[in-house]
Amino acid sequence: MKKTILMAAAIAGMLLSAVPALAADRTLMLPVAGALADNDAKGRLGDSVRFYFGNQPTPKVLTTLDSEKTSQKTSAFGKTDEKACNWVFLSAMLRLQKHAQDVGANAVVNIVSNYNNIEHASATEFECHAGAIMAGVALKGEFVKIAE
Repeated sequence: MKKTILMAAAIAGMLLSAVPALAADRTLMLPVAGALADNDAKGRLGDSVRFYFGNQPTPKVLTTLDSEKTSQKTSAFGKTDEKACNWVFLSAMLRLQKHAQDVGANAVVNIVSNYNNIEHASATEFECHAGAIMAGVALKGEFVKIAE
């Protein structure tokens, strides 16, 4: 009986010590250009909505229609951090595009990473959090009509 209890306690201890390893959360700053070159992102996003990151210069903004956040997750299992992050970045961009189309915007400006509601503005990089099981990207932007 004592052996069974000791064995159960040992197994429980090993399982509990593995939980932090599975919950690893690595913060990565990855290039927007690299993500847009992966997974046929440019082809899938098309050119009906234009995207401007951070403080990138934009054509004249005619009307601001809305602002919105998106937070997307994807499976990271069996993928490199970069591959999982590029995939979930595309998912977040497709959400921004869909919202832009829904509100009649032709551009999303001032796009910033917004993971856990902490903004990181960059014209060239996005923030991704990757773990053993999931990867996530959160973006925030303003939906506008710009001069053509």
